[in-house]
Amino acid sequence: MELDLTGPLRDDAYMILAGLVTPRPIALTTTVDLEGRVNAAPFSFFNVLGDSPPIVGLCPGDRSPGVPKDTARNIRLTHEFVVNLVDEAIAEKMNLCSASLPAGENELLHAGLTAVASSVVKPPRIAESPASLECRSHSIVEIGDNRLIIGEVLRIHVRDDIFDAETWLVKPGTYHPIGRMQSPHWYCRTQDMFELRRPR
Repeated sequence: MELDLTGPLRDDAYMILAGLVTPRPIALTTTVDLEGRVNAAPFSFFNVLGDSPPIVGLCPGDRSPGVPKDTARNIRLTHEFVVNLVDEAIAEKMNLCSASLPAGENELLHAGLTAVASSVVKPPRIAESPASLECRSHSIVEIGDNRLIIGEVLRIHVRDDIFDAETWLVKPGTYHPIGRMQSPHWYCRTQDMFELRRPR
């Protein structure tokens, strides 16, 4: 079938794309507001976009039409955020961070996650996360109702047991991120891996 996203299906684009473009990594994003209050929210419209400089892209939707979510508002005001990656061990706690809590209420406390001071940005990283990327926003691009936040990665914190400091590679079998699948409630595990070597 052919789906025309410029016509009547335009309003269904999220459901269609979110189900087909999978699995997507999850950015459990921590920010602070101008009063220093911590916000944590997961986003799967996220990925690494480049390495020179190292950049990531994050697309937080609106809370309601024209009203940005706390994450987007905080990044616009402070220009800083931390992307905390999500593995199987913290999947359920990540999901608790998606609850619609009142503005200013700390999702980390709600989910039972531990805030740890970052090295160069004000938002904390999450101690239980297998890896955390401290970021400074480079630019915010608005296209229709989309808001693409491009952040430069300044520091990475990664658990010693999953990363080889000599090769800069993840140790096979030690890192089990989850991926976002079909909306609204589906995820996947990533333990079933296989290798395809590029042809010369």
